[in-house]
Amino acid sequence: MINGQLELSLANARESRHEGRRQRRMSRAMWWFERMREVVDQAIDWSPAPPPPPEQILFPDVSRREQQICE
Repeated sequence: MINGQLELSLANARESRHEGRRQRRMSRAMWWFERMREVVDQAIDWSPAPPPPPEQILFPDVSRREQQICE
């Protein structure tokens, strides 16, 4: 018969399992960001679009207001 306390090392097993998962996630993230850096580096620099030509806008009620004010 054992009179001492038995020790189970389940906490250590969990940590190592989580550590493996963490390592896989980190390596996938590193792979993804490396691909994104390559995409950015290979991107084409586009010149900005020229400003649009001036546009005349008609406000429909302005002429009525001017007539009413003058009267």
